[in-house]
Amino acid sequence: MPRLLRILTVGAALSTGYVLARQQALRLGATQVERSIGLPGDELLPDADLVATRAITVPAPASAVFPWLLQLGQGRGGFYSYDALENLLGLDIHSADRIVPEWQDLAVGDSVRLGERVELRVARQEPDRALVLQGDAPALPDEETAPFDFVWSFVLRPGQLPGTTRLVVRERYGYREPWARYPVAAMTWASTLMTAGMLRGIRDRAARAR
Repeated sequence: MPRLLRILTVGAALSTGYVLARQQALRLGATQVERSIGLPGDELLPDADLVATRAITVPAPASAVFPWLLQLGQGRGGFYSYDALENLLGLDIHSADRIVPEWQDLAVGDSVRLGERVELRVARQEPDRALVLQGDAPALPDEETAPFDFVWSFVLRPGQLPGTTRLVVRERYGYREPWARYPVAAMTWASTLMTAGMLRGIRDRAARAR
């Protein structure tokens, strides 16, 4: 009985730790207000099964941050994160360190590639305020439809100090299949790592350019 109690105690502690760690991962850097308010793109998937909101303060105005968002994508400005890790997966990502004029003309309906076979489309584009990408997960070889819908919002809000900007990134997932929650759960851990790198990457680039 004591051994069983120890096992149950350890199991409960691990489960609690996992839940708390995942909650922190899904809201990395975001304030309670930023997590609770509506953002551009929410209306595209209002009944999302999972929402992650992460944020960072950029010491530059929104007009200096937005051009970096317009360059996002494979074959464009990359994702300003861990290129080496992404390229281990064969994604061929090369993050830009400057604003490229040819990549600034991004309009609603345009495609933004995450990889060679994964594309999102621009659903909303509000200069110096928001860029919203929408799409779905690639279907499995033996499946006709993708297992979940996805909305990726990049929103710029005024920072607390003059001349600063809050970059808020929100992911919304809508499950089409009951089992989709399992790959999405695994993906959110990876997205936490890569989004943290991307937020810092955009912050540092915008600050240097300023």
